[in-house]
Amino acid sequence: MSSSQSVSPQKTRTSPPVVLSRRWHWASRQAISFLMQQAVENPDVISLAAGLVDPVTLPVEETQSAVADLLRDPAVARHALQYGTTAGSLRLREQLLKYLARLEKCSVKDLGLESEQIVLTTGSQQLLSLVGEILLDPEDICLVAAPTYFVFLGTLNGLGAQAVAVKTDQDGMCMDALEQKLAELESQGKLDRVKLIYLVSYYENPSGLSLSAERRERVVDIAGRWSKNQKIFILEDTAYRELHYDGPVLPSVWSFDESRESVIQALTFSKSYSPGLRVGFGAVPKSLVTPICDRKGNEDFGSANFNQNLLAIVHEQGLFETHVEMLRNSYREKRDAMLAAADDYFSGLDGVDWVHPHGGLYVWMTLPEEIETSFESELFQRAAQVDEVMYVPGELCYPSATDSMTGVNASPPTNHMRLSFGVQTPEGIDEGMRRLASAVRFTLDRS
Repeated sequence: MSSSQSVSPQKTRTSPPVVLSRRWHWASRQAISFLMQQAVENPDVISLAAGLVDPVTLPVEETQSAVADLLRDPAVARHALQYGTTAGSLRLREQLLKYLARLEKCSVKDLGLESEQIVLTTGSQQLLSLVGEILLDPEDICLVAAPTYFVFLGTLNGLGAQAVAVKTDQDGMCMDALEQKLAELESQGKLDRVKLIYLVSYYENPSGLSLSAERRERVVDIAGRWSKNQKIFILEDTAYRELHYDGPVLPSVWSFDESRESVIQALTFSKSYSPGLRVGFGAVPKSLVTPICDRKGNEDFGSANFNQNLLAIVHEQGLFETHVEMLRNSYREKRDAMLAAADDYFSGLDGVDWVHPHGGLYVWMTLPEEIETSFESELFQRAAQVDEVMYVPGELCYPSATDSMTGVNASPPTNHMRLSFGVQTPEGIDEGMRRLASAVRFTLDRS
Protein backbone atom coordinates (compact mmCIF):
# COMPACT_ATOMS: atom_id res chain seq x y z
CA MET A 1 0.00 0.00 0.00
CA SER A 2 1.49 3.35 -1.01
CA SER A 3 1.70 6.23 1.41
CA SER A 4 -0.79 8.12 -0.74
CA GLN A 5 -3.47 5.57 -0.13
CA SER A 6 -5.83 6.32 2.74
CA VAL A 7 -7.14 3.78 5.12
CA SER A 8 -10.89 3.79 5.50
CA PRO A 9 -11.85 4.10 9.13
CA GLN A 10 -13.57 1.05 10.48
CA LYS A 11 -17.31 1.58 10.65
CA THR A 12 -18.61 1.83 14.15
CA ARG A 13 -21.46 -0.56 14.72
CA THR A 14 -24.17 1.09 16.76
CA SER A 15 -25.84 -0.99 19.41
CA PRO A 16 -29.42 -1.88 18.54
CA PRO A 17 -32.09 -0.43 20.80
CA VAL A 18 -33.33 -2.38 23.78
CA VAL A 19 -36.99 -3.10 23.22
CA LEU A 20 -38.77 -3.84 26.48
CA SER A 21 -42.23 -5.32 26.85
CA ARG A 22 -45.45 -3.42 27.24
CA ARG A 23 -45.77 -4.96 30.71
CA TRP A 24 -42.52 -3.26 31.71
CA HIS A 25 -43.78 0.10 30.47
CA TRP A 26 -47.04 -0.36 32.33
CA ALA A 27 -45.19 -1.21 35.55
CA SER A 28 -42.32 1.31 35.33
CA ARG A 29 -41.68 4.39 37.46
CA GLN A 30 -42.98 2.92 40.70
CA ALA A 31 -43.27 5.40 43.56
CA ILE A 32 -41.87 2.91 46.05
CA SER A 33 -38.49 3.06 44.25
CA PHE A 34 -38.39 6.84 44.58
CA LEU A 35 -39.24 6.68 48.28
CA MET A 36 -36.50 4.13 48.93
CA GLN A 37 -34.00 6.27 47.01
CA GLN A 38 -34.92 9.34 49.05
CA ALA A 39 -34.46 7.44 52.29
CA VAL A 40 -30.98 6.23 51.27
CA GLU A 41 -29.83 9.61 49.95
CA ASN A 42 -31.18 11.54 52.96
CA PRO A 43 -30.25 9.49 56.05
CA ASP A 44 -30.96 12.39 58.44
CA VAL A 45 -34.57 12.66 57.28
CA ILE A 46 -37.17 11.29 59.69
CA SER A 47 -39.30 8.96 57.60
CA LEU A 48 -43.01 8.91 58.30
CA ALA A 49 -43.29 7.30 54.87
CA ALA A 50 -41.74 3.87 55.30
CA GLY A 51 -44.31 1.13 55.82
CA LEU A 52 -41.69 -1.09 57.48
CA VAL A 53 -42.00 -2.88 60.78
CA ASP A 54 -40.16 -1.79 63.91
CA PRO A 55 -36.74 -3.56 63.83
CA VAL A 56 -36.62 -3.64 67.64
CA THR A 57 -39.69 -5.89 67.71
CA LEU A 58 -38.39 -8.49 65.25
CA PRO A 59 -38.56 -11.98 66.83
CA VAL A 60 -34.90 -12.93 67.18
CA GLU A 61 -35.22 -15.27 70.17
CA GLU A 62 -38.35 -16.97 68.85
CA THR A 63 -36.70 -17.56 65.48
CA GLN A 64 -33.50 -18.88 67.09
CA SER A 65 -35.57 -21.41 69.03
CA ALA A 66 -37.48 -22.49 65.91
CA VAL A 67 -34.30 -22.80 63.81
CA ALA A 68 -32.63 -24.94 66.47
CA ASP A 69 -35.66 -27.21 66.55
CA LEU A 70 -35.80 -27.42 62.76
CA LEU A 71 -32.11 -28.37 62.46
CA ARG A 72 -32.03 -30.79 65.38
CA ASP A 73 -33.08 -33.82 63.33
CA PRO A 74 -30.91 -34.12 60.17
CA ALA A 75 -33.72 -35.80 58.21
CA VAL A 76 -36.17 -33.00 59.06
CA ALA A 77 -33.50 -30.40 58.30
CA ARG A 78 -32.72 -31.90 54.89
CA HIS A 79 -36.42 -31.96 54.05
CA ALA A 80 -36.68 -28.25 54.91
CA LEU A 81 -33.54 -27.40 52.92
CA GLN A 82 -34.84 -29.20 49.82
CA TYR A 83 -37.25 -27.84 47.20
CA GLY A 84 -40.83 -27.71 48.39
CA THR A 85 -44.09 -27.89 46.46
CA THR A 86 -45.72 -25.08 44.54
CA ALA A 87 -48.58 -24.82 47.05
CA GLY A 88 -46.14 -24.87 49.95
CA SER A 89 -45.28 -26.91 53.04
CA LEU A 90 -48.14 -29.19 54.10
CA ARG A 91 -46.85 -28.95 57.67
CA LEU A 92 -47.42 -25.19 57.66
CA ARG A 93 -50.66 -25.33 55.67
CA GLU A 94 -52.18 -27.62 58.29
CA GLN A 95 -51.06 -25.21 61.02
CA LEU A 96 -52.60 -22.33 59.11
CA LEU A 97 -56.00 -23.99 58.99
CA LYS A 98 -55.91 -23.94 62.81
CA TYR A 99 -54.63 -20.36 62.77
CA LEU A 100 -57.36 -19.21 60.41
CA ALA A 101 -59.97 -20.97 62.54
CA ARG A 102 -58.77 -19.00 65.56
CA LEU A 103 -59.04 -15.76 63.61
CA GLU A 104 -62.52 -16.66 62.42
CA LYS A 105 -63.53 -17.91 65.90
CA CYS A 106 -64.71 -21.28 64.68
CA SER A 107 -63.51 -24.88 64.41
CA VAL A 108 -61.30 -26.07 61.57
CA LYS A 109 -64.23 -28.16 60.35
CA ASP A 110 -66.51 -25.11 60.24
CA LEU A 111 -64.01 -23.19 58.11
CA GLY A 112 -65.21 -25.16 55.10
CA LEU A 113 -61.65 -25.29 53.75
CA GLU A 114 -59.25 -28.06 52.86
CA SER A 115 -55.50 -27.79 53.19
CA GLU A 116 -55.26 -27.75 49.37
CA GLN A 117 -57.04 -24.38 49.44
CA ILE A 118 -54.25 -22.82 51.48
CA VAL A 119 -51.59 -21.61 49.04
CA LEU A 120 -48.31 -20.33 50.48
CA THR A 121 -46.65 -17.38 48.77
CA THR A 122 -43.69 -15.05 49.07
CA GLY A 123 -45.52 -12.55 51.25
CA SER A 124 -49.11 -11.65 50.47
CA GLN A 125 -47.88 -9.38 47.67
CA GLN A 126 -47.12 -12.43 45.52
CA LEU A 127 -50.66 -13.69 46.03
CA LEU A 128 -52.09 -10.30 45.01
CA SER A 129 -49.97 -10.44 41.87
CA LEU A 130 -50.90 -14.05 41.06
CA VAL A 131 -54.61 -13.36 41.45
CA GLY A 132 -54.30 -10.40 39.11
CA GLU A 133 -52.37 -12.46 36.57
CA ILE A 134 -54.87 -15.31 36.39
CA LEU A 135 -58.00 -13.14 36.35
CA LEU A 136 -57.16 -9.88 34.57
CA ASP A 137 -56.37 -9.35 30.93
CA PRO A 138 -55.36 -5.91 29.61
CA GLU A 139 -58.31 -3.48 29.88
CA ASP A 140 -60.13 -5.68 32.40
CA ILE A 141 -61.42 -3.85 35.47
CA CYS A 142 -60.72 -4.13 39.18
CA LEU A 143 -62.88 -2.01 41.50
CA VAL A 144 -60.92 -0.48 44.38
CA ALA A 145 -61.54 1.81 47.31
CA ALA A 146 -60.47 5.43 46.95
CA PRO A 147 -57.85 5.61 48.41
CA THR A 148 -56.26 2.15 48.38
CA TYR A 149 -52.91 0.33 48.64
CA PHE A 150 -50.72 2.04 46.04
CA VAL A 151 -48.45 -0.97 45.42
CA PHE A 152 -51.48 -2.99 44.29
CA LEU A 153 -52.39 -0.15 41.93
CA GLY A 154 -48.90 -0.62 40.47
CA THR A 155 -49.60 -4.34 40.12
CA LEU A 156 -52.77 -3.58 38.16
CA ASN A 157 -50.89 -1.12 35.96
CA GLY A 158 -48.31 -3.81 35.26
CA LEU A 159 -51.07 -6.08 33.98
CA GLY A 160 -52.56 -3.41 31.74
CA ALA A 161 -55.75 -3.64 33.79
CA GLN A 162 -57.85 -0.66 34.84
CA ALA A 163 -58.38 0.25 38.48
CA VAL A 164 -61.74 1.96 38.91
CA ALA A 165 -62.15 3.93 42.13
CA VAL A 166 -65.19 3.63 44.38
CA LYS A 167 -66.03 6.31 46.93
CA THR A 168 -65.20 5.67 50.59
CA ASP A 169 -66.21 7.24 53.89
CA GLN A 170 -65.37 6.55 57.54
CA ASP A 171 -66.80 3.02 57.19
CA GLY A 172 -64.73 2.10 54.13
CA MET A 173 -65.91 1.50 50.58
CA CYS A 174 -69.47 2.80 50.10
CA MET A 175 -71.71 -0.02 48.92
CA ASP A 176 -74.24 2.31 47.25
CA ALA A 177 -71.37 3.81 45.27
CA LEU A 178 -70.17 0.31 44.35
CA GLU A 179 -73.64 -0.62 43.06
CA GLN A 180 -73.81 2.63 41.09
CA LYS A 181 -70.38 2.06 39.54
CA LEU A 182 -71.35 -1.46 38.46
CA ALA A 183 -74.57 -0.12 36.94
CA GLU A 184 -72.59 2.54 35.05
CA LEU A 185 -70.20 -0.04 33.68
CA GLU A 186 -73.09 -2.27 32.63
CA SER A 187 -74.75 0.62 30.78
CA GLN A 188 -71.50 1.13 28.86
CA GLY A 189 -71.24 -2.55 27.95
CA LYS A 190 -68.21 -2.99 30.24
CA LEU A 191 -69.62 -5.22 32.97
CA ASP A 192 -68.00 -8.29 31.44
CA ARG A 193 -64.62 -6.64 32.01
CA VAL A 194 -65.18 -6.45 35.78
CA LYS A 195 -63.37 -9.43 37.28
CA LEU A 196 -62.34 -8.30 40.75
CA ILE A 197 -63.20 -6.13 43.76
CA TYR A 198 -60.14 -5.37 45.93
CA LEU A 199 -60.52 -4.47 49.60
CA VAL A 200 -58.04 -3.91 52.43
CA SER A 201 -60.61 -4.74 55.06
CA TYR A 202 -58.71 -4.05 58.31
CA TYR A 203 -56.98 -0.72 59.09
CA GLU A 204 -56.42 -0.02 55.43
CA ASN A 205 -53.10 0.97 53.98
CA PRO A 206 -53.21 3.98 53.51
CA SER A 207 -56.31 5.34 55.26
CA GLY A 208 -56.28 3.35 58.50
CA LEU A 209 -60.02 2.75 58.01
CA SER A 210 -61.81 -0.58 58.34
CA LEU A 211 -64.80 -1.76 56.34
CA SER A 212 -67.86 -1.87 58.61
CA ALA A 213 -69.44 -5.23 59.47
CA GLU A 214 -72.63 -4.40 57.55
CA ARG A 215 -70.66 -3.52 54.43
CA ARG A 216 -68.59 -6.71 54.67
CA GLU A 217 -71.73 -8.79 54.32
CA ARG A 218 -73.18 -6.55 51.67
CA VAL A 219 -70.15 -6.58 49.37
CA VAL A 220 -70.37 -10.37 49.13
CA ASP A 221 -74.02 -10.05 48.13
CA ILE A 222 -73.24 -7.35 45.57
CA ALA A 223 -70.46 -9.36 43.96
CA GLY A 224 -72.79 -12.32 43.65
CA ARG A 225 -75.70 -10.38 42.17
CA TRP A 226 -73.53 -8.61 39.61
CA SER A 227 -71.78 -11.81 38.51
CA LYS A 228 -74.11 -12.05 35.53
CA ASN A 229 -71.97 -13.44 32.72
CA GLN A 230 -68.84 -14.28 34.72
CA LYS A 231 -67.92 -14.43 38.39
CA ILE A 232 -66.73 -11.25 40.06
CA PHE A 233 -64.28 -12.28 42.79
CA ILE A 234 -63.48 -10.30 45.93
CA LEU A 235 -59.81 -10.09 46.90
CA GLU A 236 -59.71 -9.35 50.64
CA ASP A 237 -56.28 -8.14 51.76
CA THR A 238 -56.00 -8.71 55.52
CA ALA A 239 -52.34 -7.77 55.98
CA TYR A 240 -53.04 -5.77 59.16
CA ARG A 241 -55.74 -7.91 60.76
CA GLU A 242 -53.65 -8.97 63.77
CA LEU A 243 -52.58 -5.38 64.52
CA HIS A 244 -55.77 -4.46 66.38
CA TYR A 245 -55.42 -1.95 69.24
CA ASP A 246 -58.96 -0.96 70.22
CA GLY A 247 -62.43 -0.59 68.74
CA PRO A 248 -64.65 -3.34 67.33
CA VAL A 249 -63.37 -6.82 66.47
CA LEU A 250 -64.72 -7.36 62.98
CA PRO A 251 -65.44 -10.58 61.09
CA SER A 252 -63.65 -11.00 57.79
CA VAL A 253 -65.36 -10.39 54.45
CA TRP A 254 -64.40 -14.00 53.68
CA SER A 255 -66.56 -15.24 56.57
CA PHE A 256 -69.70 -13.98 54.81
CA ASP A 257 -68.96 -16.03 51.69
CA GLU A 258 -70.89 -19.17 52.62
CA SER A 259 -70.02 -20.80 49.29
CA ARG A 260 -66.26 -20.27 49.87
CA GLU A 261 -66.11 -19.63 46.11
CA SER A 262 -66.27 -15.83 45.83
CA VAL A 263 -63.73 -14.36 48.27
CA ILE A 264 -59.95 -14.82 48.14
CA GLN A 265 -58.45 -13.93 51.51
CA ALA A 266 -54.80 -12.81 51.43
CA LEU A 267 -52.83 -13.02 54.68
CA THR A 268 -49.19 -12.37 55.56
CA PHE A 269 -46.73 -12.79 58.41
CA SER A 270 -44.64 -9.83 57.24
CA LYS A 271 -46.36 -7.38 59.58
CA SER A 272 -47.23 -9.78 62.39
CA TYR A 273 -43.96 -11.76 62.62
CA SER A 274 -41.08 -11.09 60.20
CA PRO A 275 -40.95 -9.52 56.73
CA GLY A 276 -37.56 -11.16 56.17
CA LEU A 277 -39.12 -14.62 56.09
CA ARG A 278 -41.41 -13.50 53.24
CA VAL A 279 -44.22 -15.92 54.05
CA GLY A 280 -47.80 -15.14 53.14
CA PHE A 281 -50.73 -17.27 52.17
CA GLY A 282 -54.16 -17.25 50.64
CA ALA A 283 -57.42 -18.95 51.53
CA VAL A 284 -58.43 -19.66 47.95
CA PRO A 285 -61.67 -20.86 46.29
CA LYS A 286 -61.32 -24.39 44.88
CA SER A 287 -61.86 -23.10 41.35
CA LEU A 288 -58.73 -20.91 41.61
CA VAL A 289 -56.28 -23.27 43.32
CA THR A 290 -55.04 -24.90 40.11
CA PRO A 291 -54.83 -21.65 38.08
CA ILE A 292 -52.89 -19.93 40.88
CA CYS A 293 -50.51 -22.87 41.31
CA ASP A 294 -50.04 -23.19 37.54
CA ARG A 295 -48.99 -19.56 37.33
CA LYS A 296 -46.93 -19.72 40.52
CA GLY A 297 -45.09 -22.83 39.30
CA ASN A 298 -43.82 -20.86 36.33
CA GLU A 299 -42.40 -18.24 38.66
CA ASP A 300 -40.75 -20.03 41.56
CA PHE A 301 -41.45 -23.82 41.68
CA GLY A 302 -42.64 -23.04 45.21
CA SER A 303 -41.77 -20.34 47.73
CA ALA A 304 -39.02 -20.71 50.36
CA ASN A 305 -39.50 -24.18 51.86
CA PHE A 306 -37.10 -23.64 54.78
CA ASN A 307 -38.89 -20.48 55.88
CA GLN A 308 -42.26 -22.19 55.71
CA ASN A 309 -41.12 -25.11 57.88
CA LEU A 310 -39.56 -22.63 60.29
CA LEU A 311 -42.83 -20.75 60.62
CA ALA A 312 -44.69 -24.02 61.15
CA ILE A 313 -42.55 -24.62 64.25
CA VAL A 314 -43.20 -21.05 65.43
CA HIS A 315 -46.92 -21.86 65.38
CA GLU A 316 -46.52 -25.33 66.84
CA GLN A 317 -44.55 -23.99 69.80
CA GLY A 318 -47.04 -21.19 70.51
CA LEU A 319 -44.41 -18.52 69.81
CA PHE A 320 -46.50 -16.58 67.32
CA GLU A 321 -49.37 -15.54 69.58
CA THR A 322 -47.11 -14.18 72.33
CA HIS A 323 -45.09 -12.24 69.76
CA VAL A 324 -48.22 -10.66 68.24
CA GLU A 325 -49.43 -9.56 71.66
CA MET A 326 -46.10 -7.80 72.23
CA LEU A 327 -46.43 -6.16 68.80
CA ARG A 328 -49.91 -4.86 69.56
CA ASN A 329 -48.69 -3.19 72.74
CA SER A 330 -45.69 -1.64 70.97
CA TYR A 331 -47.62 -0.32 67.98
CA ARG A 332 -50.51 0.90 70.13
CA GLU A 333 -48.04 3.13 71.96
CA LYS A 334 -46.70 4.44 68.63
CA ARG A 335 -50.19 5.01 67.24
CA ASP A 336 -51.06 6.98 70.37
CA ALA A 337 -47.83 8.98 70.06
CA MET A 338 -48.68 9.98 66.48
CA LEU A 339 -52.24 10.96 67.33
CA ALA A 340 -51.05 12.96 70.37
CA ALA A 341 -48.45 14.73 68.21
CA ALA A 342 -51.12 15.49 65.60
CA ASP A 343 -53.22 17.10 68.33
CA ASP A 344 -50.22 19.06 69.61
CA TYR A 345 -48.87 20.35 66.30
CA PHE A 346 -51.74 20.32 63.79
CA SER A 347 -54.93 21.06 65.71
CA GLY A 348 -54.47 24.81 65.32
CA LEU A 349 -54.19 24.62 61.52
CA ASP A 350 -57.42 25.33 59.66
CA GLY A 351 -58.61 22.65 57.26
CA VAL A 352 -56.31 19.93 58.59
CA ASP A 353 -57.80 16.68 59.94
CA TRP A 354 -56.78 13.05 60.30
CA VAL A 355 -58.12 9.55 60.82
CA HIS A 356 -57.92 7.89 64.25
CA PRO A 357 -57.24 4.25 63.27
CA HIS A 358 -58.11 1.30 65.52
CA GLY A 359 -55.13 -0.68 64.26
CA GLY A 360 -52.55 -1.03 61.51
CA LEU A 361 -49.55 1.21 60.90
CA TYR A 362 -50.93 4.37 59.27
CA VAL A 363 -52.59 7.71 59.92
CA TRP A 364 -54.26 9.44 56.95
CA MET A 365 -54.07 13.22 57.04
CA THR A 366 -56.05 15.67 54.91
CA LEU A 367 -54.91 19.25 54.23
CA PRO A 368 -56.83 22.15 52.69
CA GLU A 369 -57.54 21.51 49.00
CA GLU A 370 -55.16 24.23 47.85
CA ILE A 371 -52.16 22.53 49.50
CA GLU A 372 -50.62 19.91 47.22
CA THR A 373 -48.65 17.04 48.71
CA SER A 374 -47.13 15.41 45.58
CA PHE A 375 -43.43 14.67 45.16
CA GLU A 376 -43.11 17.83 43.02
CA SER A 377 -45.06 20.05 45.42
CA GLU A 378 -43.63 22.88 47.47
CA LEU A 379 -44.71 21.07 50.63
CA PHE A 380 -42.87 17.83 49.86
CA GLN A 381 -39.70 19.67 48.84
CA ARG A 382 -39.85 21.85 51.94
CA ALA A 383 -40.52 18.89 54.22
CA ALA A 384 -37.76 16.67 52.79
CA GLN A 385 -35.04 19.25 52.19
CA VAL A 386 -35.56 21.87 54.91
CA ASP A 387 -37.49 20.25 57.74
CA GLU A 388 -36.04 16.79 57.00
CA VAL A 389 -39.17 14.69 57.27
CA MET A 390 -40.84 12.49 54.67
CA TYR A 391 -44.38 11.21 54.02
CA VAL A 392 -46.22 9.35 51.25
CA PRO A 393 -48.25 11.69 49.00
CA GLY A 394 -51.88 10.61 49.12
CA GLU A 395 -52.46 10.94 45.38
CA LEU A 396 -50.38 7.78 44.84
CA CYS A 397 -53.20 5.85 46.51
CA TYR A 398 -55.85 6.79 43.93
CA PRO A 399 -56.21 5.37 40.43
CA SER A 400 -55.31 7.90 37.78
CA ALA A 401 -57.81 7.06 35.09
CA THR A 402 -60.49 8.39 32.80
CA ASP A 403 -63.90 8.63 34.43
CA SER A 404 -65.93 5.68 33.16
CA MET A 405 -69.13 7.70 32.81
CA THR A 406 -68.01 11.04 31.39
CA GLY A 407 -64.81 10.08 29.58
CA VAL A 408 -63.10 13.04 31.28
CA ASN A 409 -59.70 12.53 32.90
CA ALA A 410 -60.38 12.09 36.62
CA SER A 411 -57.44 13.57 38.49
CA PRO A 412 -56.91 12.17 41.99
CA PRO A 413 -57.11 14.50 44.98
CA THR A 414 -53.75 16.03 45.80
CA ASN A 415 -54.14 17.18 49.41
CA HIS A 416 -53.65 13.97 51.43
CA MET A 417 -50.69 12.36 53.21
CA ARG A 418 -50.08 8.83 54.47
CA LEU A 419 -48.10 8.87 57.70
CA SER A 420 -46.58 5.68 59.12
CA PHE A 421 -45.74 5.16 62.79
CA GLY A 422 -44.25 1.68 62.35
CA VAL A 423 -40.50 2.35 62.24
CA GLN A 424 -39.91 5.41 64.42
CA THR A 425 -39.73 5.46 68.20
CA PRO A 426 -42.43 7.48 70.01
CA GLU A 427 -39.85 10.26 70.39
CA GLY A 428 -39.00 10.08 66.67
CA ILE A 429 -42.69 10.19 65.79
CA ASP A 430 -43.19 13.30 67.92
CA GLU A 431 -40.19 15.05 66.34
CA GLY A 432 -41.22 13.99 62.84
CA MET A 433 -44.73 15.34 63.33
CA ARG A 434 -43.32 18.60 64.71
CA ARG A 435 -41.15 18.99 61.61
CA LEU A 436 -44.02 18.11 59.29
CA ALA A 437 -46.29 20.64 60.94
CA SER A 438 -43.58 23.27 60.41
CA ALA A 439 -43.50 22.49 56.68
CA VAL A 440 -47.30 22.53 56.45
CA ARG A 441 -47.51 25.82 58.33
CA PHE A 442 -44.90 27.38 56.02
CA THR A 443 -46.82 26.21 52.95
CA LEU A 444 -50.15 27.42 54.31
CA ASP A 445 -48.68 30.86 55.02
CA ARG A 446 -47.54 31.11 51.39
CA SER A 447 -50.81 29.94 49.84
